[in-house]
Amino acid sequence: MKGPLFYSKILLFGEYGIIKDSKGLSIPYSFYNGALKLMDTPTEKTIKSNESLNRYAAYLATINPDLVVFDVVKLNADIDAGMYFDSSIPQGYGVGSSGALVAALYDEYAQDKITVLENLTREKLLKLKTIFSEMESFFHGKSSGLDPLNSYLSIPILINSKDNIEATGIPSQKSDGKGAVFLIDSGIVGETAPMVQIFMENMKQEGFRNMIKDQFIKHTDACVDDFLKGDVKSLFKNTKQLSKIVLNHFKPMIPQQFHDLWKKGLESNDYYLKLCGSGGGGYILGFAEDFEKAKQALHAYKLEVVYNF
Repeated sequence: MKGPLFYSKILLFGEYGIIKDSKGLSIPYSFYNGALKLMDTPTEKTIKSNESLNRYAAYLATINPDLVVFDVVKLNADIDAGMYFDSSIPQGYGVGSSGALVAALYDEYAQDKITVLENLTREKLLKLKTIFSEMESFFHGKSSGLDPLNSYLSIPILINSKDNIEATGIPSQKSDGKGAVFLIDSGIVGETAPMVQIFMENMKQEGFRNMIKDQFIKHTDACVDDFLKGDVKSLFKNTKQLSKIVLNHFKPMIPQQFHDLWKKGLESNDYYLKLCGSGGGGYILGFAEDFEKAKQALHAYKLEVVYNF
């Protein structure tokens, strides 16, 4: 047995904002991927994965059958036979490790599944998102369902609001472009649940709520529009504002040693940093109009290019 590959994802824009109905843009990132396999020779990693699949299967059996029904008999038989999730996607890095697993299990075991090949109406996309949200909440406590959706469909997804999502195209990359979106490895594993908890606590304060509505969401929405239109000049203007807002209001989500680096980017305009996922560690997203300049400024870090302008 070897299941199809499911890719990691990157939420380019919309982290935290989509909880409060901002726009968002999520793209597949094929550098990392995962697939269901049967183990030949058990290793510590594959045994651990098999055990956690066993726990997860018990959870899947409790999901409301009106929403989705799984072939639990086949799933349990495969787990007993030594199935595991073979994944190169780093966990706690904001690139959707649990999302790829959820997508793989839905693809393999869901009955009457919605497939990628059919006409994906908004209703079908929302139904998938609801199913995936329920499936993934096992890992995070509360999930939007977007990561598995992205992984399952392997196409960019535009989030207009909570109940309005669509598959979208993004401007094709310029292979000789100077500008880039890139990832920086913070070297720390981030945990989603505690970060979301901090955000929800902050949302109880009126000042923070107003900032989210009047500044954070405004610039997030503008970034999404600029990116899809290919308006690079405006995109960098709005990304700079977004980076500034995150530095001022989302400090706990930025690993301590990146506070100065974040500020330096804003002062020099060589690069702008933003959260990748919930923050607290994992990857940090970078945007640069001149990637060579950014590389020099960030020479101490490992950078991975995600998209070229």
